[in-house]
Amino acid sequence: MNIKIFSDSAAMSQAVAHVAATALQSQLATSGAARIIAATGASQFGFLAALAKAPGIKWSNVEMFHLDEYAGLPITHPASFRKYLLERFIQPTGIAKFHLLNAESDLDTLCAQVGAKLNLAPIDVAFVGIGENGHLAFNDPPADFETEEPYLVVELDQACRQQQVGEGWFMDLAEVPRQAVSMSIRQILKARKIFCIVPDLRKAQAVRNCLEGPVSPLAPASILQTHPDVTIFLDRASASLLANPPVESNEN
Repeated sequence: MNIKIFSDSAAMSQAVAHVAATALQSQLATSGAARIIAATGASQFGFLAALAKAPGIKWSNVEMFHLDEYAGLPITHPASFRKYLLERFIQPTGIAKFHLLNAESDLDTLCAQVGAKLNLAPIDVAFVGIGENGHLAFNDPPADFETEEPYLVVELDQACRQQQVGEGWFMDLAEVPRQAVSMSIRQILKARKIFCIVPDLRKAQAVRNCLEGPVSPLAPASILQTHPDVTIFLDRASASLLANPPVESNEN
């Protein structure tokens, strides 16, 4: 596991975008196509904006899969991750092939249908984050580390739901859906390369638990310690509780 720390979230976002763009350019040059997983949430704003502006990526040859979505939330709702991805990533880049999770009806059918498309070929790059409760996608603790299903219907715990209120997506806890569709832990780990983007002080305890603690379903993102090609991108704030932080990076 490679950990990189930057002075602030802006520097971190630019650095991740540069590394991600290089990885996508290499994949496109090698095979003519790239398959990616995109995360959402407030922590990804800067990174996705920077990546969308990166030159030299033939987005028409990139296929994108959606990491997670709230159950029953319409695409018109400000918290909809479909809306988020369309406005912040798909439309700015011109990605031609994408698979969004419409979790407004039959969730089991949705999981099966999008999961089947996901498993047609390997994922080249996954962009993920870590939640305040240590979740990976919407796999809240204790996460299911065993299932091979590509997508799951999951119950959101109170800490996860409260985070969504704290980030301003919902007015109060009662508005936050109690269920979501999430890519499974094992499916995320199948990606050839994982970039985990985690800025902000509010994530510092989860970062410490997941990166320096034991691999445990109680700290779902700790599973990233087992992946052969994962890079964790932190800012000074999110890395502030690490007992053994690496030297701060000067990459641009």
